[in-house]
Formats: sequence, structure tokens, C-alpha cells
Amino acid sequence: MVLVLQQRQEQNLLMTFELRQAIEILQYSTYELEQFIRQQELENPIIELKEKNTYEERVNQRTSTFGSSEMPEDLFQCTERNMRDTLFDDAKFIYPDEHIQNLLKYLIYNLDDNGYLRVLGKDPDFYLEFDEFDIDKGILLLQEVGPVGIGARDLKECLLLQITYTYPEQKSAAFLVEHHLNLLADHKWNEIALQMNIEMREVKELYDFIQTLNPRPGTFISNFPTEYLTPDIIVESKDDKLVFHLNDGYLPAIHVNKEYTQHLQSKNDVSKYIHTQYKNVEWLLSSIEQRRNTIIKIVQVLLDRQESFFINGLSSLRPLTLKEVADEIEMHESTVSRATTNKVIQTTFGSFDLRILFTSKLETADGTSISQTKVKTLLENFIAQENKFKPYSDQKIAEYFNREKGITISRRTISKYREELNIPSSSKRKDIQV
Repeated sequence: MVLVLQQRQEQNLLMTFELRQAIEILQYSTYELEQFIRQQELENPIIELKEKNTYEERVNQRTSTFGSSEMPEDLFQCTERNMRDTLFDDAKFIYPDEHIQNLLKYLIYNLDDNGYLRVLGKDPDFYLEFDEFDIDKGILLLQEVGPVGIGARDLKECLLLQITYTYPEQKSAAFLVEHHLNLLADHKWNEIALQMNIEMREVKELYDFIQTLNPRPGTFISNFPTEYLTPDIIVESKDDKLVFHLNDGYLPAIHVNKEYTQHLQSKNDVSKYIHTQYKNVEWLLSSIEQRRNTIIKIVQVLLDRQESFFINGLSSLRPLTLKEVADEIEMHESTVSRATTNKVIQTTFGSFDLRILFTSKLETADGTSISQTKVKTLLENFIAQENKFKPYSDQKIAEYFNREKGITISRRTISKYREELNIPSSSKRKDIQV
């Protein structure tokens, strides 16, 4: 065995802290960038932030952004008291008995956001405090407090509670829900008529009635606060021209605290620390400016390539990829991808995720291309106009697009787009023919 000492030269790519920070800043939304800047102020003593606007001016700016002349006082606040508390207060008022109050409290605070007791039958510990008889009794008492159907353990029980308490005369509807709910969900109209020995006209009447019931009686207890988005880019039409600006006017200006700069000329440990922090500030400012310039370049290309979208809406989106934009502004595709992440663009007809402007394409018979978004719009409109007694299958729709629109598309792609649009299959779109 011979030991040999060799020298070898290699090239490796290293991700420095500064480069990692620049990449992260590129991906931040304007709101996230504001939070990051304020965090840097806490970590770097030589950073001094100067607010560009007062709090009131910022609120007014965000108000005008969303086209509202008034802002609720609790815009940025969320009350800790939720609707379950209110529901329990009503229960205590109606039922003075302490045992019943405890039972209803137990049920109310175990309701999911749709008003169901989903844990029943799955969690054996649920019955430790109250037995099943108490739970059944509590659910019935709960109907007197909240909306009818609340506290049910499944959809069937929810609908039956509503029919029992509100429409006791609807015996046939109750029978249909209790014994043939699966056929109803699958639109098996003929089987329902055969099983119940009724005419198709009666099936339609029962179906129309059941459609009026509320399958989610507890949605009012969901106390989700309203989320307000601050757009990163605002596009407007002025003098028949599209113009844009970055909505970053509320970001605080970053300055260097002059009290620390005097230590830069010294040669001690304090000077080294201040010098490092000063370099960090320079890098931060450079990264923010680079982010701003990159977004501006990208939006300029988008306004040119997607002009029809900004004028007519989603149906006019043209096929456009990240690579095409990257080539035009002479940047890497990954840079464009990061710069368009978590960004919201506001147009004259609504606010959208910036990435929606990038859409792949499908080929057409004449050699041109069409965007996926436009195909989805055509699909949605086509299904909306179909004969509901004989809805088209995915294969028939694909054949129509190939034959009439000249769009090369497969049945599986139609099925995929339909599911993305939350459109049910043809069997579940079929209406009752009387």
C-alpha cells in the first residue's frame, strides 16, 4: 500500500448567505417584504427606518386599492369571541338545567365548521362524559337553539332533522333521504322511481324540494376573519393606454444610523462588527432594488404580450411560458419563476395571482396555439349551454372541440379541466325528464 499526496483543483457552486437572502427577497410579496425589513431593523442596529406614510394614510391607500369608500373599524382586528360562544349563550338562556347546559356545551364545542359531530363513532373517548342516549337527546335539543340540522352526525341525519322539524308533511322526501340518498346523489332517477313506485314527475318534485335544504347548517359558526390582499402590482388604463406601478409606496425607507458610522474608521472589534452590519445593509438595499427592477421588467413584457387579457379578461389570455419571458428580458427562467411567486396583480376587473398570466398552450388545426385558460372558458360555456336531459360525455366534448373548434385535445384532458372547474360528470349533470 502506497500513500500518495495529490493536489486537485475543482469548481463548486456555493450558496452564500447573501445570495440566499437575495433569492428569498425576490420571492417575497410586498407585504412579506415589509415584515422582513422590519425584522432586519431589529437584528441590525445600524438600520434606521423612516416611515413614508402615517398609519391613517396607509389605511386610506389600501382602501382606495380595493375600491371602497369606507373601511370597517376592525379591518386589521379579529374578535376572539366566536359564534360557538353566542350559540352556547342562547342555549343557557333556553335551558336553565345545569346538566342540559353541560351537555349542549359539550356538543356545541365539538361541532365542525359545517355543524356536524364528525368525531362520533370514531373517537371512543367522546362518550366518556355523556352516554349515547344523552348525545341523541342533546342533538334534538340543539335544534331549538341553532339552525335545524345542526349537530347531525352525517348528511342523511342532517336532512332528516330539517324535514322532521320544518316540513313534517314531506313523508316521501324523508323516505327518499333515509333509504335512497346514494341514488339521489348519483342522479339515478329511473331507479328511484322504480324503488319508490312513483312517477318521474314526483321524483323531480322531491329532488327540487331536497335541493332547498341546507347541507351545511353550521357554516355560520365558522368565524374566519376576512382576509384583505394588498396587490403588489396595479395596472390601470390611462388615455387608452395600459400603465402600471408597483404598490410599494408604504414600504419604510432604509437609512443608516449615522451614530454608528464613526466607528467604521477604527480598528477594533466594534469596528469589525459595524463594518459587517454596514455590508449587510448595502446587500439588503441592493437585493430590494434588484427585486424591484426584475418585477418591472417582467410586468412590462406581460403588458405587451397579454394586452388582450388586461382589456377583455381571462377569456383572452394568450399562451405564455416563464421561459419566453425569461428569454425576452435576458434572465434565467428560475429568476422569473421566483419573481412571480406570491405576487398579486390588480387590474380594472379584479385582482389575480400573477402566475395566472402564464399558461401553457394547446395546438389548433391551423397551426396556431390557444391557452389552457381560454380552453377552460370555452368548456365551461359549452357545458352551460348543453341539453341537461342529455349532457355530453367527456369524449363527445373532446370530439366537438377537435371538429368544430380545431383544438387538439383528448378526453382525459377534458376530464382534468372539468374537475378543475368543479363541474360534475355527465351522469351527475343529467336532469330529470318528466
